[in-house]
Amino acid sequence: MRSAVAPAAPGERPALTAEARATGIDAAAAAARRVIESLLHAGDSAADLSGVADQLNTIADQLSAQAPTVDERIADMWSGEGVTRHDPVTGPENAIAPPMPIRGLDDGSVEAQVTLHLPYQGPPGLVHGGVSALLLDHTLGTANFWAGASGRTGELTLRYHRPTPLFEQLTVSGRQTAVDGRKIWTEGAIQDASGEVCVSAKGLFITPRPEAIRFGRG
Repeated sequence: MRSAVAPAAPGERPALTAEARATGIDAAAAAARRVIESLLHAGDSAADLSGVADQLNTIADQLSAQAPTVDERIADMWSGEGVTRHDPVTGPENAIAPPMPIRGLDDGSVEAQVTLHLPYQGPPGLVHGGVSALLLDHTLGTANFWAGASGRTGELTLRYHRPTPLFEQLTVSGRQTAVDGRKIWTEGAIQDASGEVCVSAKGLFITPRPEAIRFGRG
């Protein structure tokens, strides 16, 4: 679910995902993605993993020593430009995000292209089913935002048609299909490079009551 919007000029639609910067936390997160993938790729074949661990722990200690409190950081994450720069699917600040930029289309749907690598593996050479669910949940929520009626995930039903491959471009799409009061229905899919549907999804989203938003409840 998206709870904030990026500012847009009059007559323009707001951005759906944050653009990655070449410096600061975005650059550091991109480097961390390289480390995660390189560790998985190397496995136990690396010559001095204990030395690598010491270096990484030193970096983590330095970051922790300078970090604000968790509450302060959470508040900061949801302020400013309004785009969720930290989310685990599209966020350039988040090292576990592929990341997967999503764009809105003129027909009201949203779409993204992404190539997933070893950190997202389930069966050998294939995307973990839970990762597919994560990508689709976020994409359907973004489709709701693009269509103008957003809510929190109430139900998410997935059908796994065929294995989803790693190391090739996937297309992830979503479209809002109906709205009835606080209930929103949305559909989406992940397709492989040949256009075959690997996973399809149907979601029910619920628009929070104003008082629930104020107190952080659904």
